[in-house]
Amino acid sequence: MTTTTISCCLSIDEDEPTETRLRRLISEHPVIIFSRSSCCMCHVMKKLLATVGVHPTVIELDDREMASLPPPPPPLSQYSISPRNPSPAVFIGGTCIGGLESLMALHLSGHLVPKLVEVGALWVSAASIRRGL
Repeated sequence: MTTTTISCCLSIDEDEPTETRLRRLISEHPVIIFSRSSCCMCHVMKKLLATVGVHPTVIELDDREMASLPPPPPPLSQYSISPRNPSPAVFIGGTCIGGLESLMALHLSGHLVPKLVEVGALWVSAASIRRGL
């Protein structure tokens, strides 16, 4: 498993089963993106999150590891990871948001920033709230 981290250190136990490792990483990081190294959509996800002030942990996975990711909840599954294109997948607060389309839809609906604040990935001051952030 190749790892790239933007936010903090990752603990990896090579003897840990892939699914267990992925679930642990998801629970340890408020915002985490699983991707492939050549994925341009991951770059767009990182830019969008950086624009609102969040720098996610990014983990590069191979095909077998991508298949071990937990699926998104049913309301989001129409926009998210599919067997043909499971990458990138973003998790916020331990919940699979899905792919780029789902993250963008969350942002455009005005629900992304409140969700990031709720999980502690983004700190928003009272002044920012009054300005409508």
